[in-house]
Amino acid sequence: MKRTLLIVEDNLILCDILEKWLLKAGYGVLTATDEPSARRKIKENDVALVLTDVRLPEGNGISLLEWSVSQGLHIPFVVMTEYASIADAVRAVKLGAKDYLPKPVYEEQLLELLRGLLGLPVAVPKRKILMKRRSVAFRETERIACRVAPLDCSVMILGPNGCGKESVAQLIQQHSGRRDKPFVAVNCGCIQRELAASEFFGHVKGAFTDAKKETVGYFEVARGGTLFLDEIGNMPSGMQVLLLRVLQERVYCPVGSRKELEADVRILSATNEDMERAIREGRFREDLYYRLAEFEVRQPSLSECPEDILPLADFFREQHSEEMRVKTSGFTEQAKISMLSHSWPGNVRELGNRVRRAVLLAESPLLTHKDMELDAAVCKTSRKCLLSETDEKELVKKTLDVYDGNVSRAAEALGMSRPTLYKKMERYGLK
Repeated sequence: MKRTLLIVEDNLILCDILEKWLLKAGYGVLTATDEPSARRKIKENDVALVLTDVRLPEGNGISLLEWSVSQGLHIPFVVMTEYASIADAVRAVKLGAKDYLPKPVYEEQLLELLRGLLGLPVAVPKRKILMKRRSVAFRETERIACRVAPLDCSVMILGPNGCGKESVAQLIQQHSGRRDKPFVAVNCGCIQRELAASEFFGHVKGAFTDAKKETVGYFEVARGGTLFLDEIGNMPSGMQVLLLRVLQERVYCPVGSRKELEADVRILSATNEDMERAIREGRFREDLYYRLAEFEVRQPSLSECPEDILPLADFFREQHSEEMRVKTSGFTEQAKISMLSHSWPGNVRELGNRVRRAVLLAESPLLTHKDMELDAAVCKTSRKCLLSETDEKELVKKTLDVYDGNVSRAAEALGMSRPTLYKKMERYGLK
C-alpha cells in the first residue's frame, strides 16, 4: 500500500520540487503551507510521515510536532531548517522528531532518510531514463550534447515547441560532472515579472510586504547542479540584467540582502524563438545571449526524425501503461501507418499526449489509430492509398527507414504485398 507523506512548506517552489521527488519515488503526497492546514490534513488522512519546515507563516514545525504528540499520534516527523542555528533542529529532535535536514535539501539525501525511517524499499532514484533514439538527425544532436556535457559551459538548446529540448538538457546533465546533483527546470514564460528576482534568488524576511520568512530561490535549490531555463526568450527584461550579472560574477544576493552567495550552478537554456530577431527587436539582451549560448545544440523536430516515431510511441505506451496500471500490447498496423503519415506539428509532446490518451481510453490492449485520434492514412481493405503521390512516396520511404529496409515487414505495415511495394519503390526511385 502506498504510504502518504505530508509536506509542510510555504516556499511553493521548494514544496513543488519536494512533491515531485516523492511522487516519483512512489509515495502519496499531501501539502500544506501553515500549521493550521497541516493539522487538518493530519486529522483527515492517514499520514505516514510529516516533512515540515521549522518556521511557517502561521505557527511553526515545532509546535505542530508538539500538537501531534499531545494528540497521541505516533507520526514520525522530519524537520527542515534553513537557519544555520541547529538549535531549532536539536529542540525538535528532543521533542520526538526522527531527524532533521538542513536546507537546501537534496533528493538522494531525503529519500535515503525516508527509506531508513519508513522501512520501505524505496531506493535513491535512478537517473531519468532517456530513450535511445536511432534517427540520424537526433544521433547528431546526441553526439554534440555528449561532447559539450563535461565542459561545464553554458549551453543553449534550440528547437521547435514540444521537440524534447528538456530531454537534451537532461542528457547533458547526465554526462556532466554534476550528474549526481539537482536538476531544476524553470519555465521562464510562467514567472511573474514582479516576483522574478525572488523566485530565482530567494529573499530575506521583510524584503517586501508579504515576505514573512526567509525563502530560498532556484539558484539555491539547484546549488551544485544544473539550472535549466526553458523558454528563455520570455524572460522579463529586468531579470535579464540580474541574470547577466550572475553569469559574469558567479555570485548573487537574495532580495533584501547584501550578502553575496556563490552561484554554483550550470546554466542550460532553451528556446524556440529566433534569438537574433529578438535581439534586433530589443526583446533580449545581446550580451546575455552570448553568455547563455557559449555553445548551441539544435534539437530536430519529430518530422525530421521519422525513424524515431514508432520507437518513441512504444516507449510512451510502456511508460503510460505502467503509470496507469493498464495492460497494453502494442499498436495496430493501421495505427503505425497513421503515425508515420501524420505531420506531428506538436512534435514529441504531441506524440506522448496522443499515446497517453490512447492508453487511458483504449478498449483493447492493441491501440488503434482511432484511440490516438489520428486519421486512417491507408485503406487496408481496398488496398488503395488515400494519399497524394508525393505523400505516398514519403510514407513508403519512412516505413522502409523504420524497418531498416526490410521489405517484407514494411509491406505488411503498409498493408500491401511485397511485389506491390517493390513496384512503388521502383516508381519513386527508392532503393
